[in-house]
Formats: sequence, C-alpha cells, structure tokens
Amino acid sequence: MVVGTLRLSFVIPGANSLKDKRRVVKSLKDRLGNKHNISVAEVDELDEHRRCVIGIAMVSNDRRFTESCLSKIVDEVRGNPYASLSDYELELM
Repeated sequence: MVVGTLRLSFVIPGANSLKDKRRVVKSLKDRLGNKHNISVAEVDELDEHRRCVIGIAMVSNDRRFTESCLSKIVDEVRGNPYASLSDYELELM
C-alpha cells in the first residue's frame, strides 16, 4: 500500500475577504475531488484571506501511479486563473 500526500500553497490575489477566498477554495477543492480519486481539505492559513494551503491524500497499490497522479494535479492547478500556486510538497509513504 502506498499513501501519497500533496500540500499545495496558493496566493489568491483577487480575494478581498474570507468570503472571496472561500469561494475560490471551495471551487478548487470540489473540482479536484470530483475529477480525481483523492481526498481534499483546506489545512492551513484558514484566517488569512489571500493565502490558502490545501492538503491532498491518495492511496493506491502502485508507487509510480500515485506519484504520477499527484504530479498531474500539480500541473493542473498551476493553470488556475484565481489562485496562484506558490509552493508544493509531494510525499510518498
């Protein structure tokens, strides 16, 4: 069994309030969760309206498959027009 985790840090330049941030984060979480077989949650920077950190977890039986899927997610979120990816950490256990 392989567990892959991905921690994505974003800057949300257009957010002027927590409500604006929640709209962007919810859209991102819902889109990723529906498209990929993963668990998604906002894990840090909860009270900061221009930054967010999203945690993603994936379980499979193939290390290369897990790493490939999580890498594709990183590439996908780089193109988000409402949130700029500032950093990410990918870990396989």
